[in-house]
Amino acid sequence: MGYCRTGNGFAISSFNLHHGEEPPISGYKGSATIFFANCNLSCVFCQNYPISQLGHGNKSSVEKLTLIMLDLQAKGAHNINLVTPTHVIPWVIDAVLIAKEKGLKTPLVYNCGGYESIVTLKLLDGLIDIYMPDAKYSDNKSSLNYSKVKDYWAVNKTALKEMHRQVGDLKINEDGIATKGLLIRHLILPGGVAGSKEVLKFIVNELSPEVYVSLMAQYHPAHLSAEYPEVNRRITSQEYGSTLKYARRIGLKSGWTQELT
Repeated sequence: MGYCRTGNGFAISSFNLHHGEEPPISGYKGSATIFFANCNLSCVFCQNYPISQLGHGNKSSVEKLTLIMLDLQAKGAHNINLVTPTHVIPWVIDAVLIAKEKGLKTPLVYNCGGYESIVTLKLLDGLIDIYMPDAKYSDNKSSLNYSKVKDYWAVNKTALKEMHRQVGDLKINEDGIATKGLLIRHLILPGGVAGSKEVLKFIVNELSPEVYVSLMAQYHPAHLSAEYPEVNRRITSQEYGSTLKYARRIGLKSGWTQELT
């Protein structure tokens, strides 16, 4: 079955119109999220762990995926949001090509953990309109500890550069809806273990100050977090505020911030 526990088929956990993404993605009609079961990372704090780690979902096929995309387009979705698709790309590409022949025109969002092969990304060049990757860590010790990969930062930086090369900065239309470009998500973790400042510095200096960054404050302990005391708590307003202040100080110009609840 391999690390991603997928084998020679794939499973879909859910598909629906979702209104909880960043405003340019959800808009006012919703984003058509298609959640694929399993993942190429093993994050100990994953808040969707029943899907990503336990593989909850139903076996699917290229034909079914094609119909799902066309049906969600018919319901008025602003985009087709492929959630954690990295390990199922062969089937996704087939389904997208067939769906486009049958009238799929809605922008495609590639919503991933940011641990992407350049070979894979080059296969997607011209098919994906909006890349929405995570930039989880700038510290390989943390990536090994909490996501079980030792080279996350090097792989992530290369992937982000390739995504930006393909689609550029995020373009938002007169209705406030994203149509093309790169939107990077960064989840702030307790105690600075994500290396947030280095992540932001890389985005500004090596991609563009105009890159849209979603600074996420919703971290809460989940899955195996209790086994890691340093991340077994919510972040503080000071941790979030200092990261936001730094982003503004180094010249990051666009993005989405959240209020701590």
